Amino acid sequence: MITELIDKYIWLIQTFIDAGERGLTLEQVTTRWERRYGTEYHRRTFNNHREAIAEIFGIEIECNRSTNCYFIRYGEDAIDRQSSVGWLINTFTVNNLLSLSRERLTGRVSVENIPSGQIHLTGIISAMKDDRTLEIFYRKYGEEEGEMFHVDPYGIKEYQRRWYLLGYCHERGAERVYALDRITSLTATGWTFKMPRDYDIDDLYSQTIGIYQDGKTEPESIYLKVTEHEANFLRDLPLHPSQFEIGPEGEGYIKFRIRVIPNEDLLMELKRLGSEVEILSPLSLRKRMAEELQEAANKYK
Repeated sequence: MITELIDKYIWLIQTFIDAGERGLTLEQVTTRWERRYGTEYHRRTFNNHREAIAEIFGIEIECNRSTNCYFIRYGEDAIDRQSSVGWLINTFTVNNLLSLSRERLTGRVSVENIPSGQIHLTGIISAMKDDRTLEIFYRKYGEEEGEMFHVDPYGIKEYQRRWYLLGYCHERGAERVYALDRITSLTATGWTFKMPRDYDIDDLYSQTIGIYQDGKTEPESIYLKVTEHEANFLRDLPLHPSQFEIGPEGEGYIKFRIRVIPNEDLLMELKRLGSEVEILSPLSLRKRMAEELQEAANKYK
């Protein structure tokens, strides 16, 4: 039910953004709604949806009294200022287009499979909205039975096609990260919690790559030697927002610098590039990479 409502809210947002600031009359909106959903659309329902969209997404559907047209002021800019809203709208819009066109586009559209943990997103977001503690059963890889935890859901983060829940675990007495596809069940409890002041998940991960942190708290300047071929990809898809291109580093190579906290996810990203990249410094990270690559190479002898 919640997913269906969110779908309708986002359809309305996208409809008004497409219409621009000239807007749409209620009659025009009603016609499009009935064509899309096959049900009547009453003014009261429309106004309820407007209020929900303002509350959930922070986007106002205004009415121009001189024309009786409804519109979203600076629609595209409103979404750009809220990257999470933009992501949500784009995701639902693409999913809707794929669903509606599935028969016509069979064999022509391919998307990667995302682990099923995303089914818990609706429940987690609802609990986050009400600051309500969750009871989850979590089963780690290699374990036959899961454990029950009570978690205050601080935030959610997507990385490498997986969703993660970040929150305070009452049983562990500390903040923890849980992969949603390892959660076997999830329910909201009757307990509420108080969010930490100034908590910002983007700020929390602003100096790292990946989802797990290795205990270090200070970022380091990491210098990379990259082939000219791979440099083109790094320019289009930087490893991290701190990435900076220094310049040529010998014939056929470009030198880059990123400033992050070294962790296993960073090494995984660099190992994925194979011989196209070389860590120049810091020496400790260079040696760690060399040891892991040597261990991998030994398996093929």
